[in-house]
Amino acid sequence: MVNKVFSVEDGNQQTTSAVTARKRLYKDIDLSFAKAPSNDVYKKTDLASVKQAIKNLLLTNNFEKPFNPNFGANIRALLFDLADGRLESKAREKIQFAINKYEPRVEIMKIKVEPEPDRNDVRIQVNLKIRNSSTTFDISTSLNRLR
Repeated sequence: MVNKVFSVEDGNQQTTSAVTARKRLYKDIDLSFAKAPSNDVYKKTDLASVKQAIKNLLLTNNFEKPFNPNFGANIRALLFDLADGRLESKAREKIQFAINKYEPRVEIMKIKVEPEPDRNDVRIQVNLKIRNSSTTFDISTSLNRLR
């Protein structure tokens, strides 16, 4: 029996089935840096690892990653633009460019951007598919500015 240890925000990742031509194991460390019972840090594997990488990519602004100033979607910069139709298309373009450039493990299925100007909020939902697999998943995040 194999026990997989996931962090709390990953939920139940063991119910997803995937059919692949070649088995690839994606793995990364959990960015909470919490201590696992084995005295190591928690690890993220497969779907959880890809989800973490995409979320980090979406929430990273340009110049935040040392030695790679163009890394990230830089969508927080759009919070201060006018909430019109161009905001949605700019956000979609930035998200699509960042994922296509920095995350070769996934294909974009759909990007949904919903600005809520009365709440100073932008909700983003990206539907993705892992390449060479039938696994699809959603990444949702909300960006807001404080007054």
